[in-house]
Amino acid sequence: MRIGELSERTGTPRRLLRYYEEQGLILPDRCANGYRSYDERLVDRVLQIRGLLDAGLPTRIIKQILPCLDKPRLIHFSDATPEMISTLEDERDRMTRRIDCLTRNRDAISEYLDAVIGKHTTS
Repeated sequence: MRIGELSERTGTPRRLLRYYEEQGLILPDRCANGYRSYDERLVDRVLQIRGLLDAGLPTRIIKQILPCLDKPRLIHFSDATPEMISTLEDERDRMTRRIDCLTRNRDAISEYLDAVIGKHTTS
């Protein structure tokens, strides 16, 4: 597929897809005419990248963990430095705090909606 279709299917601007390529996060094939050709599997990859970026992970860390996303049961880094491990632990802990906060907010909104909807149905 061409970059426009990948952009549409993932909701990711073309410019951002080119940035992902520059960072080595996605690697499209090249056609004989030099155009980029994006494999179907890159749809999920781009969505994974976006999710990780939204979670606050920097592209340098994402690039290192992307191979693990293809084969989650075969995770092994022979070059994992103590700094990288510490960074990933910090990111995991930050995500957990964010998930906890989002869960509390979701639950509060649900309770509010239940109360508001219940008020309207009993009136």
